[in-house]
Amino acid sequence: MGLLDWLLGRPPSLGGSGAVAKERLKLVLEYDRAQLSPGELELIRDEIIASISRHVDVAREDVQIKLEAGGRLVAEIPLGRRGPDGARVLGGAGGAGAGPA
Repeated sequence: MGLLDWLLGRPPSLGGSGAVAKERLKLVLEYDRAQLSPGELELIRDEIIASISRHVDVAREDVQIKLEAGGRLVAEIPLGRRGPDGARVLGGAGGAGAGPA
């Protein structure tokens, strides 16, 4: 805590490693409350990708599934599309279902 922070009555902030440890502990507690093992979370990830992949192109390597506070499961699933040459083109305007420009 700096002198200025102390004089202004600001609460002490956690340093770099302290903040990281606090976030990790929160994550561990959320997993424990949800009773999900890392293996089960990976299985859920694979099943979500398989299901969505039947309808749209998914950038599998960029999919992130995480458990947030309150036991909320959040999935970030970047959708891809195919260019004229068949190569994957990520992002871009129009999203899924957009036709050629």
